Amino acid sequence: MDLSTTETQDMLRDTLARFLADTYSFDARSKMLASPEGRDPGIWKALSSELGLTCAPFAEELGGMGGGAIENMIMMEELGKVIAIEPWLQTVVAGGGALTAAGGALAEATIPQIISGDCLIAFAYAEPQGRYNLADIGTSAKQDGAGYVLNGHKAVVYAAPWATHLLVTARTGGTRRDRGGVELFLVEANAKGISRRDYPTVDGFRASEVYFENVAIPGEAMLPGGIDLVELVADQCTMALCAEATGIGRTMLAQTVDYTQQRKQFGQPIGKFQSLQHRMADMLVEAEQIASMSLMGTLRLGEEAVARKTAVSAAKAKVARGLKFVGQSAIQTHGGIGITMELGIGHYFKRSTMIENQFGSADYHLERYEALTLAD
Repeated sequence: MDLSTTETQDMLRDTLARFLADTYSFDARSKMLASPEGRDPGIWKALSSELGLTCAPFAEELGGMGGGAIENMIMMEELGKVIAIEPWLQTVVAGGGALTAAGGALAEATIPQIISGDCLIAFAYAEPQGRYNLADIGTSAKQDGAGYVLNGHKAVVYAAPWATHLLVTARTGGTRRDRGGVELFLVEANAKGISRRDYPTVDGFRASEVYFENVAIPGEAMLPGGIDLVELVADQCTMALCAEATGIGRTMLAQTVDYTQQRKQFGQPIGKFQSLQHRMADMLVEAEQIASMSLMGTLRLGEEAVARKTAVSAAKAKVARGLKFVGQSAIQTHGGIGITMELGIGHYFKRSTMIENQFGSADYHLERYEALTLAD
């Protein structure tokens, strides 16, 4: 099997890497986090309308480049290297992935807006009681004539303060935790009856508690596919997070190696101490295993449901534990300064800690992997 990337994919990586090197220094990112909006909207506009990178994973007939999951993996890895706070995961991976899988008029109308940068999507799937069960949904979508009425609460909705649309899971039938009756809706974020409580997250993003109170939406807002579509989107997001973890893991390793070459004890760089050399060698092994598992899981996203879920869970379980090791080793090597706001490594560690638990922890995915393999 040829695992090398194409010339076009290399061009996408290089273009994004050069752009981020010019715009996402540690100081520039810190200023974005401190701003009222928590980001620089011009960067997303540059990524979409100026550089045209948001078209990479979409079909050519919709204005894209004909790519897919591999292109998302490449983009997310580069974004991870600078812990970018851009809504690629929420808009391109979750929103774009759901629309691509569902197809139809809604996809044809919305995907070009994603590509142009005019549509920002937040994935509103989590609820306080739900943990990692995507079918544990209290938000209801009751049919009202040709449309639906939404009521409920979604928790920790990343990028919701910036979003033009919300990708919402809601129950049209069945009882809580039933797989049947779970549907996915694309809702305008400024629709009457939607309210938010916005806040910064520990890893530098902005998120919201989103409340729906008798929100009327048209019937065309529902994406066909039910819980199977929701699980597919969650798996795509999981692998995109693993790709981001690849960039973060490699950067934490590079920063740690650089620090040990500068920090001196007993008249020599601490990088010459054998114990630290062994630690950094172990970090390298874990970082490369994160990259390998991310690629494996991404390549299998197009397989049938059981094979896809099995591969995704194997990847996320390994990535979560590997990233934890790399992050903790980096902080321990830096010492107390590693967790200060003034040094970049602490910010990488915060983001890596959040990735460990987004879309399922290592323990959750090990259990899902075991259940799927035993059932098979």
